[in-house]
Amino acid sequence: MEDLSPKPGDLEPIETASRDEIAALQLARLRQTLDHAFANSPFYRKQFADAGVHPDDLTSLEDLAKFPFTVKSDLRDHYPFAMFAVPRERVVRIHASSGTTGQPTVVGYTQNDIDVWSTVVARSMRASGARAGDIVHVAYGYGLFTGGLGAHYGAEKLGCTVIPVSGGMTERQVTLIRDFAPRVIMVTPSYLLSILDAFRAQGIDPRDTALAVGIFGAEPWTNAMRREIEQAFDMHAVDIYGLSEVIGPGVANECVETKDGLHVWEDHFYPEIIDPETGAVLPDGERGELVFTSLTKEAMPIIRYRTRDLTRLLPGTARSMRRIEKITGRSDDMIILRGVNVFPTQIEEQLMRCPGLAPHFQIELRREGRLDAMTVLVEVAEGQADAAARAASAEALAGHIKSVVGVSAEIVVGDPGSVERSAGKARRVVDRRA
Repeated sequence: MEDLSPKPGDLEPIETASRDEIAALQLARLRQTLDHAFANSPFYRKQFADAGVHPDDLTSLEDLAKFPFTVKSDLRDHYPFAMFAVPRERVVRIHASSGTTGQPTVVGYTQNDIDVWSTVVARSMRASGARAGDIVHVAYGYGLFTGGLGAHYGAEKLGCTVIPVSGGMTERQVTLIRDFAPRVIMVTPSYLLSILDAFRAQGIDPRDTALAVGIFGAEPWTNAMRREIEQAFDMHAVDIYGLSEVIGPGVANECVETKDGLHVWEDHFYPEIIDPETGAVLPDGERGELVFTSLTKEAMPIIRYRTRDLTRLLPGTARSMRRIEKITGRSDDMIILRGVNVFPTQIEEQLMRCPGLAPHFQIELRREGRLDAMTVLVEVAEGQADAAARAASAEALAGHIKSVVGVSAEIVVGDPGSVERSAGKARRVVDRRA
C-alpha cells in the first residue's frame, strides 16, 4: 500500500491548533448554540426550564454537564419537524431514519448546515488519504439515509469525481470499479465483503483494481476485518463515524497515517463520555457512552445527544483534536446472554481467527426452556467444502467464543452465500426468543 501521509500545507490550521485554541473556540460556539436552541426551539426551551438551567449558566466547558440529555425518543416524539430551530422555509434538505423500530427520526439542514457537513466529510476523506481529483465510488445508500448524499457532497467539496452508484446490483459494482478505476470507495464494511465475494465469483483479483483507499462506516467493524479488507484489496481501510441526529457521516475519522482511533472534528462537535447507567461525565480515557453536542448546526441543534455508542476519549495524535476508539458496540445493541454482555463485534473478532470460515455471520437468539441460547450462522470459506474441515472450523469458533467472550454458542456452518447479505447496514442479530 502506498504512503498516504499528508504533505505540508494539506491540513487546515484548526487540525493542528493548540488544545487551548480548540477549547476557546468550543466555548464560544457552545454559548452560541445554547442561545440559539433556547431562543428558537420550543423543545429545548422547555428542556432547559424543566432542568432549571439557562444558557447563561455556561461559563466553562465543564458547565455543559448541567444541561439535560437529548435521546432518540425525543426526536420520535417531535416527529416530523418540531425539533427544528429555524422556520421550515429555511430548511433546504431533510433526512430521516428508516423507522423500522418505531417512528422515524427526522433531521433538517439549512444551506449553511449542508456546507458544514460537506466540509467535515471532505476533511474526513482527506484524513483517509483521498485527494482532489480522485475518482470516488460511493456505494452507501442514497435517499433519506445520510450516508450516500453525505459522502457525495463531501467528495465534491474535496474536488473529487463522484460515481454515485449507491448500494445493490453487486456484480455491477465490480464492473464499474474495473471500468471507471476509482481510487477511493465509500461503503459499509459488510457490503464491501459482498463486493469482494463478487470479485472472487467472477475470477477477478481485487488487488488488480485502482482502489487505494476504502472509507468505511455506518456500522461497527473490527481491526481484524480491516486486515482482511486491506489484504484482499491492497488498499488502506479507514474508519469514518457519524450519525444523522448529529449531522451524518463526518463527525470523526481515522487518519490514514496512524489508524489509531477516530479524531473528532471538535470545532463542530463537542464530545463527552458518560456512565451509561448514571449519566455522570467520565474523565478522558475511561470507557462509557459517547455523547455529542453540535457547535455550528442551525436547523436542528442537538444538545448532549446520547448516541448509545460505547468507546472512550483519548488524546490527539495525528491531529490535535481528541480521538475516540473504534466503536466496540452500542449499549442498546448489547446482548445479555445468561448474565454475560455480548456484542456482535466480539463474535466477529473470533470469526476472523478461523481461516476456514468466510467473514460473514449472523447471530440468532432463541429460548431453550427457561434459558436463552445463541446460534452463530457462518459460511465455509471458498475451497473448504470438506465436512471434517467444516466441523473443525465450527469447533474452533465455538472454542474461541467460549474462552474469550465467555458464552457457549452453537455454530452452524453453511455454504458460501447462505448468510443473509445487505447492501447497507448488516443485520447482525436476529432475536427469535419471542
